[in-house]
Amino acid sequence: MLAFAPLHAVTSAAATVVTWLADTLAPLTGGAATAAAIVLFTVGVRLLISPLTLAQVRGERRRAALAPEVRDLQRRYADDPARMQSELFALYRRAGASPVAGCLPALLQAPFFLVMYRLFATGDGHPHLLDEKFAGVPLGWHLGDGLTGPVVAVFGVLLAALLVLAWWSARRARRAAAATGTIAGAPTEGPGAAVLGWLVPLLPFTTVLVGLVVPLAAVLYLVTTTAWTALEQAVLRRPQPEGIDER
Repeated sequence: MLAFAPLHAVTSAAATVVTWLADTLAPLTGGAATAAAIVLFTVGVRLLISPLTLAQVRGERRRAALAPEVRDLQRRYADDPARMQSELFALYRRAGASPVAGCLPALLQAPFFLVMYRLFATGDGHPHLLDEKFAGVPLGWHLGDGLTGPVVAVFGVLLAALLVLAWWSARRARRAAAATGTIAGAPTEGPGAAVLGWLVPLLPFTTVLVGLVVPLAAVLYLVTTTAWTALEQAVLRRPQPEGIDER
């Protein structure tokens, strides 16, 4: 990977944080200290962007409350998709329920994942981290580097966890579409709706595909962040009692 000074500096800072966390956790976690540090680093990232996640949840609830009006617009402008889209966004704007806000938490995580990938794919000035292990497998190991008993066991468990979490997220995406009458901010009826309805629930499964080609450290990051998302879904997105208007 070509050197890029700003990215190198950020990766170096992340390595310092991970190393400090690993040294702190070593008395409790032993040889898995660096893996535990990656998990804590990921949790720290999710806590950092938690205000945006809360705003996303509020936006989802507002869009769900607008579902009857959305369906009315879909019926009224069924023959005019452009007008339907315009009216739909105007409705969201008046209600303060931007369909774009739901993408921000995922987008903000991408740089952190890139840093973790770079750190454990290249070492980037900290080659000692590549030799740190989790359950006997180096954290810089890729599935393509060779399959041994420990590699199959560790990657198998983590990829299975990603698969289950992806299924959970896809199921929630379908329920959200049914509740709000929209898919990724677009109407569930009209041109392209069928494609979106098929594609959006499949997007969570891309984490499994990514997990097949990134180093073990990045897979740990993916499992931790998707598990955090599932926990958010269970806690923050639980049904609210009627009459409660969450601002």
